[in-house]
Amino acid sequence: MSYYGGWGFRPYVPVWKRRRNAALEMEKLKKQGRKVAPVHIEGRTIAKTFWGEAWCENLERYSDYENRLPRGRTYVRNGSVVDLQISPGVIDALVSGSELYKVKLKVSPVGKARWQSICRDCAGAIDSLVELLRGQFSKGVMERICRQKEGLFPAPAEIKLSCSCPDSAGMCKHVAAVLYGVGARFDSQPELLFRLREVNEGDLIAHAGRDLPLTKRAPAASKVLGGEDLAAIFGLDMAQDAGHGDGLAAKAKAKPPRARKAVASVKKRTAPKKAVSKKRSPAPKPKKK
Repeated sequence: MSYYGGWGFRPYVPVWKRRRNAALEMEKLKKQGRKVAPVHIEGRTIAKTFWGEAWCENLERYSDYENRLPRGRTYVRNGSVVDLQISPGVIDALVSGSELYKVKLKVSPVGKARWQSICRDCAGAIDSLVELLRGQFSKGVMERICRQKEGLFPAPAEIKLSCSCPDSAGMCKHVAAVLYGVGARFDSQPELLFRLREVNEGDLIAHAGRDLPLTKRAPAASKVLGGEDLAAIFGLDMAQDAGHGDGLAAKAKAKPPRARKAVASVKKRTAPKKAVSKKRSPAPKPKKK
């Protein structure tokens, strides 16, 4: 027989009481200088973006977890994960249960050969870091990154689980809540996935555009816009002010009156002054004697 009442079960603690106890513990930690990062879930959907959903779906694909993870969904939804910290190879969390439990998950880094294979397969298909972190890329890239055991997400064998609770199960509900909480955190901070797996997300876009043909030749004349084309596109009257070396050549006179007057004023001030011809006065006529 175990801990309470001889039946092996701890007494049930209502959610409101767990939250109150957790809040008190969090205040103590804040006074000690610890930055607390709780997991907040709005509604029933735990993860809403590509990276968060992909993390949760990856965990649920493995038979090792499929029967144990559901116990953590309720915990993460009701705010029981009161602190979640993600660092290279480690996830530290505090979960409010009958007591405040400490959860530590150790995640193996992505192997060098595996990461190089992912980068090579995705080369040229991801244009920018913004596109990567938003998960806005082709279906082929998504499938490659999420490939089971060969993609970016960890398999159960790559995660070591531990919790301070007395539950002897390999994955208790507190650990399961933290795993779902990680997916929710990736919704707002997807870069943490790359930090956790100890890889540089920039490697996935380092080769973007490298295979595109480069040229130093000038563009064809038919693709160069003249002043009349720019005027038609932008609705401007292009001033024909050639001959100045001061940058006023081809100055655009905007159609609004104020802008047109401003340009005219600048041109007037900088226009070359015309030479003033001096007329000679006629020679005086000789006086008659």
